[in-house]
Amino acid sequence: MQELKTNIATETLNIKVIKRDGRVMSFDPDKIAQAMQKAAEAENHELEGKTLNDLQAVLDDVLAEISDRFPENVKIYEIQNIVEHTLLDHHLYQIAKDYINYRTERDFERSQATDINVTIQKLLDRDATVVNENANKDSRVFNTQRDLTAGTVSKAIGLKMLPPKVANAHLKGDIHWHDLDYQPFSPMTNCCLIDFKEMLSHGFKIGNADVESPHSIQTATAQMSQIIANVASSQYGGCSSDRTDELLAPYAEMNYQKHIKDAAMITDDQAKQEAFAKAKTKKDIYDAMQALEYEINTLYSSNGQTPFVTIGFGLGTSWYEREIQKAILNVRILGLGIEHRTAIFPKLVYSIKEGTNRQPSDVNYDIKELAIECATKRMYPDIINYDRLKAMTGSFKAPMGCRSFLQGWTDPETGEEVNSGRMNLGVVTINLPRIALESRDNNGTGDKDKFWQLFENQLDIAHEALQYRINRVKEASPDNAPILYEYGAFGKRLKPTDSVDELFKNGRATVSLGYIGIYEVCTVFYGPEWEKNPEAKQFSVEVIKNLYNHCKDWEKAEGYHYSVYATPAESLTNTFCAADTKKFGKVKDITDKEYYTNSFHLDVRKAWTPFEKLSFESDYEPYTSGGFIHYCEYPNIKQNPKALEAVWDYAYDKISYLGTNTPIDQCFKCGYKGEFVATEKGFKCPQCGNSDPALCDVVKRTCGYLGNPNQRPMVHGRHEEIVHRVKHMSFSNNQVANQDRNA
Repeated sequence: MQELKTNIATETLNIKVIKRDGRVMSFDPDKIAQAMQKAAEAENHELEGKTLNDLQAVLDDVLAEISDRFPENVKIYEIQNIVEHTLLDHHLYQIAKDYINYRTERDFERSQATDINVTIQKLLDRDATVVNENANKDSRVFNTQRDLTAGTVSKAIGLKMLPPKVANAHLKGDIHWHDLDYQPFSPMTNCCLIDFKEMLSHGFKIGNADVESPHSIQTATAQMSQIIANVASSQYGGCSSDRTDELLAPYAEMNYQKHIKDAAMITDDQAKQEAFAKAKTKKDIYDAMQALEYEINTLYSSNGQTPFVTIGFGLGTSWYEREIQKAILNVRILGLGIEHRTAIFPKLVYSIKEGTNRQPSDVNYDIKELAIECATKRMYPDIINYDRLKAMTGSFKAPMGCRSFLQGWTDPETGEEVNSGRMNLGVVTINLPRIALESRDNNGTGDKDKFWQLFENQLDIAHEALQYRINRVKEASPDNAPILYEYGAFGKRLKPTDSVDELFKNGRATVSLGYIGIYEVCTVFYGPEWEKNPEAKQFSVEVIKNLYNHCKDWEKAEGYHYSVYATPAESLTNTFCAADTKKFGKVKDITDKEYYTNSFHLDVRKAWTPFEKLSFESDYEPYTSGGFIHYCEYPNIKQNPKALEAVWDYAYDKISYLGTNTPIDQCFKCGYKGEFVATEKGFKCPQCGNSDPALCDVVKRTCGYLGNPNQRPMVHGRHEEIVHRVKHMSFSNNQVANQDRNA
């Protein structure tokens, strides 16, 4: 199709455009040309012959009038008025009508987004974008419906609270303000590492109960579940227990000492006393960890969902710590209920450390083997590589929920390293593929100079959004969330009159700049097979490094820790892509897939081995230390655990955080175990065709966490991505074995 030409005098380019939200932008005549072409295409006009000549004359007249009337600044609505009356002057009535309708529709959409009546009606109509946004929220349940209703109202009010340019950018799809159903309407925090040690050691209060320190591991895990429920109801993100085996070991020892006393009443033989006490304590530990797993999976927070919980463990080497680790894994391998379904929560994250469990000669190597078995059967645990994570972030700790990580931080008052009790203040994600698409010239070729200019403009808006998140959270008072601020979940206990900023400032908390779609960005500039092009790879790293450098500059200027976050884009993979499809149409290998690739991940359609994939992705990780995770796709490897170990070992000094994706679906109708077939309506057993949620267990990663897509419908784009993953398993067991021999 032929294109309109914007032959415009150089002085006109100095005009600044004042947008509706107050932003001042450089005048871009190409945008006028593109809008006119879209209006013409709406009527199926091919821009050839008379239509092209007529539109070119309109464009020339529009640019001439703007240049003549507005030598410095022009408001966006004035440009639109000029376009409209010029189209009418040239008797292009239908194109003028379509142009006017398009602008009116945009205004209408903006108004609807902040109209509570409209948003509530979407919920009542069970709009998929509302009820299926979170794959772990069952919108059929009363308390979830109540939360969705409150969230719908909070979104509408929250949009009005945001700075105009931030709200506008969110509505347009330039950026995404995460968790708009909670914040900024409420000054809530996002995710955290709960300081269980502080709370269990010194007691706490929930509701009307003052809870004292536990005297057994069973009581300790029961208290943990209550803490988790209350923390999850006082924030909107995930929460984690760090070094859980080390945390609970002292309480397991209390059980042991009680059993020793009981044994002494039965026999004077010390060896028999110790054997009795160990056997009883081992059973106590298993029962406590099983109870914790059941309690977490049966909890419902005030958010209308099971709390997003992560359990980190693996570094303890004492008898108690080893038994706790083994119990966590054996409980997960067994599964839930009489059908032994895969537990969705808590997410398990196993730590691997040279000298502790990595090599066969290490004291905890046997537990690493058990962790591998568990991962082949239940996908969890994910693994964290101790040395790599500590080198990258400055300290070792579990993620805060899904993938958000804290940087190393030393308390200036005590000089001690602090991890537990810290938190994230929220995430704003930037739509990188849109910037790349907007940088294209009339021939569809990406212009890097224009890309970087647009990149800076969008980063300015994202920065303002993050500043607003910080300032809004600081408006909370300790009595808004006593479990967090007054009773130890956030570590330092505040008084009701203290400022919550005491727990945020000086880099103690993080606030995160998210991103999505590095694959699509480079596809604009280098084509869909760019990954093995060194120039393209360097450009892709530079994009992430640029985000990282901006965060460093903001932190230095403001004192809050800005981090780059590989976004948990459960629905955003679809949301951004759908918005850009509407704006740019079906663009091959970018919007036509119906999803965007999350963060720095390799295109899921590429059949690379895990070793190639991890090597490729490792270059991005140092610049995204605020949040990240790597995944590898496997066939059924239950009978070949050494294949998974080969990947784990290869990853140790290359990446910090690795998840396993392997088929673990089960059919309770015919007994099939393996990979269910992905269809447009969900997943079904390949052996008998069963897709009844009551008679099957279908478990996929729908984000950093596991989910059951047959029970919780997922957004379309996320479904499409999983279908691609299923169809393009990245390697065979033989490939792993060969790589293991060559490594």
